[in-house]
Order: sequence, then structure tokens, then C-alpha cells
Amino acid sequence: MEPAGSARVERRLAAILAADVAGYSRLIEADEEGTLARLKALRAEIVDPKIALHRGRIVKTTGDGLLGTFIGWKRPKKFSRAVARIRKSV
Repeated sequence: MEPAGSARVERRLAAILAADVAGYSRLIEADEEGTLARLKALRAEIVDPKIALHRGRIVKTTGDGLLGTFIGWKRPKKFSRAVARIRKSV
């Protein structure tokens, strides 16, 4: 029995995704406008839809990175595999 007035804590397993663009500074130095346009397009066309498909949530974005969460452990694993397959084709 719980003491009077205490709140029950609900726990859930979640995975945290931290991602950034490898070589971002070099890419920006070589072609700032093109790099930003490409990054924006990749996020809109690939990354954001894949995160949503795997029921993830973007918590924060930075210039070349993002922080996201997924409930459980299977969804982020499937997301990572999907992104790896796309990365090989780009």
C-alpha cells in the first residue's frame, strides 16, 4: 500500500537518438547554401518521415544534428537500419 499523498511513478523504456552530420564544417565551408539546402531536403524527405514512421519524436534540432526519442527498443533499431540503407544509396 502506498502512503497517503504519494504519486505513483510510471516508468517506460525509451531510447534516445543523437545524430549529426559527419564532416558538416567541411561541407559548410565548401558550399554553405548548397549544404543547408541539401540538409533541409534530407530532413524533410527522409529523416523526419522515417522518425514518424517508427513512432519516434524529435526533441531538439541543432544546425547539423538532432535529438530524438523512441518508445521501447525495437523502433529505434528499425529506424537506424532504415537510415543506414538510405545512407548507402546516397
